[in-house]
Amino acid sequence: MFEARTTRDRIGLHVLAVVLALPFLAPLVVMVSGSFAGRGWSNYEKVFATGVVGTYFRNSLIIAVSTIALVYVVTMLAAFGFAKLRIAGKEVWFWLLLAALTMPEAVLLTPLFVTASTFDLYNEHIAVILPLAALQVPFTVLLARSFFQGIPSELMEAGRVDGASILQVFWRIVMPLTRPIAAAIVVLTLISAWNAYLLPLLMLNDPDRQVVTLLPSFFTSQYTNDQTGVLAAAVITAVPQIIAYLSLQKYFERGLAAGALK
Repeated sequence: MFEARTTRDRIGLHVLAVVLALPFLAPLVVMVSGSFAGRGWSNYEKVFATGVVGTYFRNSLIIAVSTIALVYVVTMLAAFGFAKLRIAGKEVWFWLLLAALTMPEAVLLTPLFVTASTFDLYNEHIAVILPLAALQVPFTVLLARSFFQGIPSELMEAGRVDGASILQVFWRIVMPLTRPIAAAIVVLTLISAWNAYLLPLLMLNDPDRQVVTLLPSFFTSQYTNDQTGVLAAAVITAVPQIIAYLSLQKYFERGLAAGALK
């Protein structure tokens, strides 16, 4: 593993890290500083004065938690099967699954809308949850499969020798070892589900079912363009993701590293 042994090397690495981080930090700094422009904290008060913040947060939480649970269950089972089980043609199925990564969300909006309308799911949270989970699963399976491949097969064989079924091996031996990759899956799925905009905009027409990413729209219309309100709403929307990442940061980084490298 690369290690900076001298003070000069460490300073160089820190400078490089700062330079690489600046393009990502600059928009956040502009967003936060802009949200206080003019009236300061009053910009946040007018966001809460809309009366929909609680409703939108509740709806986003329902969608995010449901999507995370669905993605987690499907990813763990699929990754375990692709990595450790002998399944005929599993590599073909795996690459077909990865092919789904090439499908942009915008291309799928029309068929998803038609499907939701046909099955009477329009204006229901499930019409957003299922597509979000389906779009996230290929990437999370790719990460988790690499992680599962790094778990020694001898542990599974020992469990089988002791009389455990394959489901017992999966639940009692393999799953306790997956906390790092589980944290990575939770954070990545939370970001994707919480930031979803196109699908909720298309599928959820009822104001009582809309989500926090639509909150800034209260401050833009044909005749108004309140940018301080938009930025304040954006900051409020981003807070749960920041809290989740900081809470799971250690496991998230370990999970990404373990999932990216076998």
